[in-house]
Formats: sequence, structure tokens, C-alpha cells
Amino acid sequence: MAKAKTGSFYLTESILIPQGSADGTVVQGSIDLGAYVNVPTGQAIAVEHVDFVYQVGSNFSSDVANMLQTNGSLQAQLTDLNPGTSMVRADNQSLVASGALNIDISNNLATHTSDLYPDNFGPAALSEAFMIVNDQMYLTAGNFGAISNATTAVVVTARVRCRVVKLSSEDWMAIAIQSTASDN
Repeated sequence: MAKAKTGSFYLTESILIPQGSADGTVVQGSIDLGAYVNVPTGQAIAVEHVDFVYQVGSNFSSDVANMLQTNGSLQAQLTDLNPGTSMVRADNQSLVASGALNIDISNNLATHTSDLYPDNFGPAALSEAFMIVNDQMYLTAGNFGAISNATTAVVVTARVRCRVVKLSSEDWMAIAIQSTASDN
């Protein structure tokens, strides 16, 4: 059973989808967890909630008409193993959270969806948090179905609410085995 060592805090990472990126362009950034995860003491990160924020232009607006040139989507995933510049399937054990912003340029509509059930892992119950024992989390995002806007870049940000926890050696080992197994 996990025991909280800290209260909740936020980690963030932003990545840039360059202007004029071709359909299917995927970019990646990482969040360093080295200061929070400690193998000898069984210290890990419990992810409680993940938000994805999509912004465009130098004023960081949410104007979807300036994100893509035609109808398409912006997608984001947060994983605890490095997928490179690829998106992972929903059954991948390293997938912490995912979401998409579906954009309908012709009708000036956007729909924000969370693919993973849920991106909110519970108010404070550590038993429902996503436990991470790796020293990095990876944010991957891309534009699909359309070329990104030719004049402005899109910024995708992950805001991760988490806390440092102490795991029993059995729990820590189980999470480490699961994480390693999904890498194969």
C-alpha cells in the first residue's frame, strides 16, 4: 500500500508542433522524475490527474481556426516509457493519459476528448492513482488528418497533478515488473 510523503503538486511539460508540420507529425518532450523516484527507499510518483492544454500563436490563444489548415485532430499522450516519436495503443501499460482535440475548421468547432478512462485518477485516493517508478515521463503529441497552420506553431502542454509516495518493496517490485514487461 502506498503512503503519501508529500501533498499534491504539479509538474508540467510543453512541446511545440512546428508551423506547417505535415499530417502525422509527432513530437516529444519529457518530464524528469529523477528527484522524486528513489529505488533504494521505494519512493515513487503517484499521478492523480492529467490535463492537456492546446494553444496557438505567440499569444497562446485557444483559437482552433489557427491550429490546423483543414479538419483534423491534435493528439497527446503521456507515458512512463519512451515511445520515441510514435503514439502508443490504448492497451499499452505505459500509457498514463491521452487526449485529443478534434477540429472542424469548416464549422469552427472543436471537441476535446479524453481517450483514457479517466485522466482524473481520483480526488486523493492513492489506490486509484497511476504509480510511476521510472525516472522520466514522456509527452508525445501530433497533428493528424491535416497540416498544421503554416504561420503559427501549436503548443501542447501536459499539467500533471501528482505526489511523492512510499511503496512497500512488494508494490514497488510489482510496478517495476509491469513497467518492464510492457517495454517488451
